[in-house]
Amino acid sequence: MRPANEQDLSELVRGASGPLVVRGGGTRAVGRPVLGDVVQTVGLSGITLYEPGALTLVAQAGTPLAEVEAALAREGQRLPFEPMDMRALLGTTGEPSLGGMVSANASGPRRVQAGACRDSLIGVRFVDGSGTIVKNGGRVMKNVTGYDLVKVMAGAWGTLGILTECSFKLLPVPETQATLVSDVVTPEQAVRLMSQALGTPFEVNGAARQADGRVALRIEGFAQQVAYRTGALRTALGGAWEVIEGPTSAALWRAIRDVTDFAGQAGDVWRISVRPSDAPGIVARADCPVVLDWGGGLIWALSREGRDLRADLGAFNGHATLIRGSEATRAALPVFQPEAAPVAALAQGLRARFDPRGVLNPGLMG
Repeated sequence: MRPANEQDLSELVRGASGPLVVRGGGTRAVGRPVLGDVVQTVGLSGITLYEPGALTLVAQAGTPLAEVEAALAREGQRLPFEPMDMRALLGTTGEPSLGGMVSANASGPRRVQAGACRDSLIGVRFVDGSGTIVKNGGRVMKNVTGYDLVKVMAGAWGTLGILTECSFKLLPVPETQATLVSDVVTPEQAVRLMSQALGTPFEVNGAARQADGRVALRIEGFAQQVAYRTGALRTALGGAWEVIEGPTSAALWRAIRDVTDFAGQAGDVWRISVRPSDAPGIVARADCPVVLDWGGGLIWALSREGRDLRADLGAFNGHATLIRGSEATRAALPVFQPEAAPVAALAQGLRARFDPRGVLNPGLMG
């Protein structure tokens, strides 16, 4: 089913007699397998408002992300949070959509400075599980009292409503970027270097350790400033650092963003969020290839197929999500981190409020 507009989608959901599988571009096959009628949002496409002077964009949820990024690039602007493209990692096809990006709260390396997708999202429209059209935040006037739905919908994976429109604040594209790349270092050394770099006044907006063990630190801005800050950071950190710039630097960060080190490799991929200081211990317990991002706060782990990595890690402050695994593995293991009882009660209350019939991606999040 492929509704052509928001009203058609509302009527479709209202008339549903069973589960609905919500799908945007079909590039983010994450979560427990869901059986039901597929609802594709690609018919809800197009930029509805773009004001470069106000650094604001509004677009329908089915709009290809590439179309949005191309329009922004023509004005020298971008989405601040550097959204991840999962196609290489998951082996999927299609085109990432704006709604799918928001539903996954897809956020890349720049999150350490610019925040997550939800931090740039200023408004949403969506159809809830009863077929009601809901508006919250941004340029619209009607709000749902008591809920910050702009934040709630980011990362809800289509379980509370089907997004129809999203509004964003934007940022200008910097003039240039440069990246410092270290020699191979241990996870402990990497976290120390990344924490030190992020704590300097040199505005590092990317700090990652690649699968080969090298640390990458990114600086962006006006060319003269970047040159000064890069040199000053090298001096502050000490040791030997290679400097790469321009397109070479940008390509490196796309690879880190999309975790292409693990693309095409056999095994499951887990996404683990922790305090950076805890990352070395988690890496040791995982005992598998890893990529560290967000200064060590995000761990991508390539584990053997079917392994319950979360169970092997034991208790820790953070959460682990199975991002890539077979349907059998995703059906057998909790894909998302099991919630503490108070959080689970809040989540259940939200679902009861916005999807009382339980028709939207039922069971996808466990």
